[in-house]
Amino acid sequence: MASPSGDAGDQWGDTWFGRDLVDALTRHGEQARLVYRGGASTEARDKDDVVLVLRGLRRVTPRRAGNTWLLWVISHPELVDETEFAEYDRVFAASPTWRRDSVTALLQATNSRRFTPSAGVPDSGERYLFVGSTRGEYRAIVRDAIAAGVPLGVHGVGWSEFIDAEFIRGEFLTNDEVPAAYASAGVVLNDHWPEMAADGFLSNRLFDAVAAGARVISDEAAGLQQIFGDAVVTYSTAEQLRKILHAPLDSAFPSRERRLANAERIAIEHSFDARAAQLIATAHEIRGAR
Repeated sequence: MASPSGDAGDQWGDTWFGRDLVDALTRHGEQARLVYRGGASTEARDKDDVVLVLRGLRRVTPRRAGNTWLLWVISHPELVDETEFAEYDRVFAASPTWRRDSVTALLQATNSRRFTPSAGVPDSGERYLFVGSTRGEYRAIVRDAIAAGVPLGVHGVGWSEFIDAEFIRGEFLTNDEVPAAYASAGVVLNDHWPEMAADGFLSNRLFDAVAAGARVISDEAAGLQQIFGDAVVTYSTAEQLRKILHAPLDSAFPSRERRLANAERIAIEHSFDARAAQLIATAHEIRGAR
């Protein structure tokens, strides 16, 4: 996994992604554990039957000791050198559109045990909510929403450099607090890194927010409508976003009944349990053929 261990790692989405996946693998009867980036290529991996690398910012070179190595590209495809693929027994990518030889689509997922519509009271929280750090820049959807004059509530690190204090709710919303925040928000805002949007690496926030029954608006990304349909409203210009956010919620977004149906579908099709089942089946297929 790309994230560091300790308190620093708890700030990384990759850490929580890995923990949710380990929990799902364990529920499926597997002995699974999380290894941070410092232990990715150490001799300790020689004792593992299967090693799954969640590819983020760093390349991991497999240690071959008769075990099975799986690569799952979950972010920053622009950093991935395709020569990596030959080093692994199977390669997955969290995109429905990133077409590469010998790569299987395996999208990001949600913890459907935590992200549910029952996690919060609808429309009792922030009218417009964004959860995420600045990533060192004034993220377009936050800039455009504030320019639109809506009462946006932002959780994340670094925002005091870009926005007024009236919009900042805190530097860190704990992972345990996020489901209730999404389920109770009026609208959850989402965006992507430009490279990830172009290559269809859909944000994990989309899966979580839809599974929580939230109204969700996002910038456009390849394959987004294919996966989410009417569960996510998209926009392409600041003016379009302004019109959507100022429109009555019931006219701009799906009804509560429809959102509950979408939440149920995402929980079934895109849970970590579903991903774990596919990974386990792949590992058995590879190891059984040896």
